[in-house]
Amino acid sequence: MSLVTSLVYRRRSRLFGRLAQEALALYGMEVPAAAEIGPGLTVFHRGFGTVLHPYTTLGANVTLYNGVTIGRADPWVPQESSAMRRVVLEDGVVVCAGAKIVCKSGVLTVGAGTVVGANAVLTRSTGPGEIWAGVPARRVGVRAGTAVGRGAG
Repeated sequence: MSLVTSLVYRRRSRLFGRLAQEALALYGMEVPAAAEIGPGLTVFHRGFGTVLHPYTTLGANVTLYNGVTIGRADPWVPQESSAMRRVVLEDGVVVCAGAKIVCKSGVLTVGAGTVVGANAVLTRSTGPGEIWAGVPARRVGVRAGTAVGRGAG
């Protein structure tokens, strides 16, 4: 487990939480204590520039590259007035460098095994095993070897 990943998991600790948050800030990462992180998180390139909204849930074995932002599409609205409820990345999701996942309203779910391409701006939920890219992001493929990918083609 990398130092950054260790810090992410320790950010909720009563004893070391504040220290872990400050250490993550030195790496340019913002991972609020309220964000729910499943086991097996992988953070590449020390997560420089990565920001997670407090209402974020990451499933098991999620991979984040540097410069990822997960948050609200309406930051000018006070949080309590926002229509956004949560962003959920299911198990095995890969979010490539510079990708932005922003929720307009309700819950935005990125399906298990989905890949969000570099610098993509994802504003809606995806199915499992899909590949999304572009601005705004659109489905450009299906991952080989996934349950969805086996039936396609």
